[in-house]
Amino acid sequence: MISETRVQLARSQLDDAAAAGLLAQDQAAPLWQFLRAHAQAGALDDRPRFSFTHVLYYLGGMLAIGAMSVFMTLGWTSFGGWGVFFIALLYAGAAWKLAQRFEAQRLPIPMGIMAALIVVLVPLATWAVQHALGFWPSGGPQNYRAYHAIIDWRWLTLELATLAAGSLLLYRWRAPFMLMPIAVTLWYMSMDLAMFILGADARAWDANAWIFRKWFSVAFGAAMILFALLVDLRNRSHLDYPFWLYLFGLITFWGGLTIMGSSGLGGQLIYLAINLAMVLLGAVLMRRSFTVFGAMGLMVGLGNLSWQVFRDSWLFPLALTLIGLAIVYAGIWWNRNEAHWAERLRSKLPQQLRGLLLRRSLAA
Repeated sequence: MISETRVQLARSQLDDAAAAGLLAQDQAAPLWQFLRAHAQAGALDDRPRFSFTHVLYYLGGMLAIGAMSVFMTLGWTSFGGWGVFFIALLYAGAAWKLAQRFEAQRLPIPMGIMAALIVVLVPLATWAVQHALGFWPSGGPQNYRAYHAIIDWRWLTLELATLAAGSLLLYRWRAPFMLMPIAVTLWYMSMDLAMFILGADARAWDANAWIFRKWFSVAFGAAMILFALLVDLRNRSHLDYPFWLYLFGLITFWGGLTIMGSSGLGGQLIYLAINLAMVLLGAVLMRRSFTVFGAMGLMVGLGNLSWQVFRDSWLFPLALTLIGLAIVYAGIWWNRNEAHWAERLRSKLPQQLRGLLLRRSLAA
């Protein structure tokens, strides 16, 4: 993997290099101009990083997105369906203008945040139109805030509209952060679609329905992860478009797998094996999200296994301590041997996947 080292450079150092004969005297000035222009372009780098500026970008953007989604108040219903619809259009128009302005100013991250805000407004506008036209079924939730709290098959119309609009807007703006509301919508759909398949009369917490919903979550999450991998393979940009798809695909898959539970030894071992595979896959694909979820799964699985073996015994805390120490030493071993084993694992991958990993290492 290629790493990058940032070095502070002053004009006087180029003059010293020219005086030492390392470059011609007439090359120092144009080289300095080139480096200054390159540094200014780097200040507009469109790759997210943990800087104070980027934290402000995302903090402000998430507050605006949250205001139009999770923190929507019941007071909005007083405007009626058409009132909410036109207010959503007004917000979307303002976000569109800001996205265009940030695009012209070569500020890709604020541009992507404003474009994502437009996507977030799509389900609100769709819900408002349905209420205004009297299409919203009487048996379902009657306020938009429930969209983010209650699982119900009636939300599928909102989710399908969001996916369609989000895909079109993504084609226009090409900003990776826009995939965040799209991925969240797919996560919501994994729950609502399961209830739709079960039927309108099914009870969400009925034993058979609950088993089906867990398996459906695992299958839907696996499909999201495979779709993210496909996007990854087709991506020729240094921008990380599949990040959000991987993240919410893992939440859907790992969440369904974990809440299944298993009282038998065979089920526990299968769960541990899947999470160990996720850790290794994260190392091979250079995706930390796989490693994080796999590590949490190993912790949960080993804890449950030790509880079953040493239940009501003073050996239970000792077993957990030994497992923790073993994981620490496994981390030390992996740190010393990561490059060797990761390369061996990658050598067994198909050529297309090896090309993907090479592009990721060059962009790192």
